[in-house]
Amino acid sequence: MAEIVAENRSARQPSEAAVGDVACAVVHGDGVAARCCAHLLNSADVRASWQRSHRPSLPAVMLNDNALTLFRDVAGDQALLCDLPRIRRRIVAWGPDAETLVLDHSAVVVSEEALLDSLRPNLPTQEMPCDSAANWKIFATNPLPAPGVEQHFGSRTAFAQAVELQPGSDSEACWIESLDNGWLFLLSTGERLGSLLAIGAAPDSLLGCSRLIAPQIARLSSTPAEFPAYPRIASPLCGPGWLACGSAAMAFDPICGDGVAHAIREAILAAAIIRAGARENCEEFLALYEGRLTAAFRRHLLLCQRYYESASRGDWWRFESAALQRGLAWCDDKLRTVARSGYRLEGFDLIPTNNRGKDTTWRFRDVTSSV
Repeated sequence: MAEIVAENRSARQPSEAAVGDVACAVVHGDGVAARCCAHLLNSADVRASWQRSHRPSLPAVMLNDNALTLFRDVAGDQALLCDLPRIRRRIVAWGPDAETLVLDHSAVVVSEEALLDSLRPNLPTQEMPCDSAANWKIFATNPLPAPGVEQHFGSRTAFAQAVELQPGSDSEACWIESLDNGWLFLLSTGERLGSLLAIGAAPDSLLGCSRLIAPQIARLSSTPAEFPAYPRIASPLCGPGWLACGSAAMAFDPICGDGVAHAIREAILAAAIIRAGARENCEEFLALYEGRLTAAFRRHLLLCQRYYESASRGDWWRFESAALQRGLAWCDDKLRTVARSGYRLEGFDLIPTNNRGKDTTWRFRDVTSSV
């Protein structure tokens, strides 16, 4: 039986002018998007509850500075997660016979469990509404309401596995390497500990061809966990009284490393739409949500395509690149049917643009520490 948990009200407060008539919402799921959305709704005096669904958590997540800033903005605590191990170098061998490059990087490493727990301190106890009483439902987990259908572009799977690193390995580095039939990513998570991601084939198979990452690993120390790694998106992403958010809305190829930041941005936009939709006709807000997320997904596909086309001319890469091209065409067709937006996101609030009804650009703008 799902647990109903009231979310914390201590986060930074959105504008009081944005609240209007009080909405009542239920957030389904667990994860970054679910917790951020519930946190923001409660901080704006929306009667929100959280219906958790338990799922396995990732042993290691890398947050770049932008994602960490977004997370701190939502939590209202700029000192949050301040003592985590840092990644300062990205070591790359990408493309046929590519030279190894050492690039500056700035990110932190945290377990998904620790990341999520940081956004639910001292939860208040209070009576919260059930689904039947809610006029908004946020689905951060499947299934979605009918007629939702998942569109997916590719067939690649990923294997995540804990590893022991060689003595003397760089504890502040991550490594990425393209191979003929997939790619590898290795993240240092502590003293001689690491997390390996293999996309396209099992770790043993890809490591046998590796010249950059294989020498960093002393041994594989766990059974690999397999999961889909191809981009996918729900269609539609919203409807009267509901929004899809997080992995229920979109899932990303891990090559871009932007999944957490996207989940936070989706939660910020979803919470803003629910607050705005409590006092105005919500049809335009739903169109805004559909368009912004679809545009963000299209941008992700474009980034993936650039990586995949430069990696190799092999059959595996050509097949996955063709799937990404189909995804770009699907997004273009979708965006032609979505009504244009007369609102923009400023901080945690939606405000009208000066040219309502004339905005022809779909851009999912980044929210930064100035929100």
